[in-house]
Order: sequence, then structure tokens, then C-alpha cells
Amino acid sequence: MLRSLRAIEGAIDAVLQRVAVAGIVALIAVMSLQIVSRVVFTATSWTEETARYLLIWLTFLGACLAYRRGRHIAVTVLSDALPPLGQRVCRGLIALVTIAFMAVLLQVGLDYMALQSFQQSAALRIPMSVVYAVMPLSAAIMAYMALIDLLEAVSGPPGDTADERHP
Repeated sequence: MLRSLRAIEGAIDAVLQRVAVAGIVALIAVMSLQIVSRVVFTATSWTEETARYLLIWLTFLGACLAYRRGRHIAVTVLSDALPPLGQRVCRGLIALVTIAFMAVLLQVGLDYMALQSFQQSAALRIPMSVVYAVMPLSAAIMAYMALIDLLEAVSGPPGDTADERHP
């Protein structure tokens, strides 16, 4: 079961990587167009808004990619000093806290999407709920990744470390 969950996590990661690269390319293109249009033509209003929304999506999706790779800021002095079993317990507790936080973020994101569902963006005229959909989406993805971390901490061998699991 854990192997199939990891395979799904890998597939999600692969999709997120491609979306992030496409988002960065789009962000560069939109910002370049914005600069050129301000210098050469009349400034276009939609480029600034598009760049802002792309940056919001890239930030949240990038956080998912960073979580999978263990790249978020962490203080590991205590857990590194623990024996292997203590390290597994510590990883399990961290995963539980992460799942709880992501569950709250998911609910807040869904509530915020519902609150903003009647509003449209000024220049693009898209529903603001589309812009804010990345919050519950990324929370759900990170909660799934944390669940896998929890299952690995519970079922894994005592010497297994988070750095070995994440590429």
C-alpha cells in the first residue's frame, strides 16, 4: 500500500514540476510584455494582475514541491540527537502536526473561496475563487504528503530517515 501511495505522490510531484515550470515561463513572458508595453506602447492592465495571480499559484505549488523534498526550514538539533526509534516518533509527530495544520488551511481556503466566489478580478474578469483555489489544493496535496510521511514513520524501519525518502 505504501508503495502505491508513494507512486501517486511521485506522479503528483511530476505534474507539479511541469505546472511550476510552465508557470515560471508564463510569469517571465507576462512580465516581459508588461515592461515592453510600458516602454514602447500604452501599458496593458491585465499583465500586472496576471503576474500577481501567477505568483500566488507558484508560491503555493512551490511549497508543495519543497515539502516533498524536505526543503522547508526545520530545526533538527533535537531529532538528530535521538536514537532511530525516537527519530521515527519525532517524524510521526511532525507529520501529525502538519496534517492538522493543512486540514485547517484547507478549510480556511474553501471558506475563503466561497466568500470570494461572487467577486471577479478587475482586469481579467475571472472569478476570484479560481485565484484562491490554490490554497485548499496545495493544503490537500501537502496533507497527503504528510500522511505518507506519517505512514512511513509508523511502518518504516528504525534507521529510515526523511532525507532518504525524498529525492
